[in-house]
Amino acid sequence: MSVDTQKHLRTEHNVSPFSSYLKEIVYGASDGIVTTFAVVAGFAGANLAETAPLFVVLLFGLANLAADGASMGISSFLSLRAEQDYYNHQRRREQREIRDNPTYERQETEDILIKRGFSKKDAVKITELYSNNPEYWADFMMSYELELANPTGENPFYTGIATTLAFMAFGFIPLIPYVFMRGSAHLFAVSCSTTLTALLLLGILRWRVTKQSFIRSVGEIVLIGSVSAAIAYIVGVFFRT
Repeated sequence: MSVDTQKHLRTEHNVSPFSSYLKEIVYGASDGIVTTFAVVAGFAGANLAETAPLFVVLLFGLANLAADGASMGISSFLSLRAEQDYYNHQRRREQREIRDNPTYERQETEDILIKRGFSKKDAVKITELYSNNPEYWADFMMSYELELANPTGENPFYTGIATTLAFMAFGFIPLIPYVFMRGSAHLFAVSCSTTLTALLLLGILRWRVTKQSFIRSVGEIVLIGSVSAAIAYIVGVFFRT
């Protein structure tokens, strides 16, 4: 890729390492916020926050950060590896079909192009051009016949790291009052506020990258995260002693 193309992607399309891993960041961060707050809310809902030592809440919260963060990173890594293996398997099959039965593949390609608005004449011409480049032809069939996105450009290791770091960084926010405000009598209320702040920050990050509606970008994350947190508190209420 040329320097000019890279510059165009950065300036015109906002393509950056952060945007490339937006899915993993949003996924990991939102799960980290909700699951860590679930620990705090569970204690509060069960009325254990008043009786259990403070370090117990921290112990469960930090254990959740470490265990779930590692688990999510590994799951993200394995999930992408499996997706890449499946894509490569299907692409090898498509290449074999192009090599062994080009007449049938030509007809399929022409049908796809016609369905997408090309005339029969243009579809034949385009298919002839594709046949001169079997690798691109296979990519075309993967996208428009099998409708599979190409995941081979993604790095499973970096994907897993991005998920884990997002989970742990945002997941720590609900625990901040229990680490730095131990003498406060309203730790759970402050934790609710920091959790809401974390959801807002995540929504704003999503909005900055996607450039979509601010209300939608922030509102979806805050609403879904708040509902999940409320469910955790309600579950804890059922175990109130």
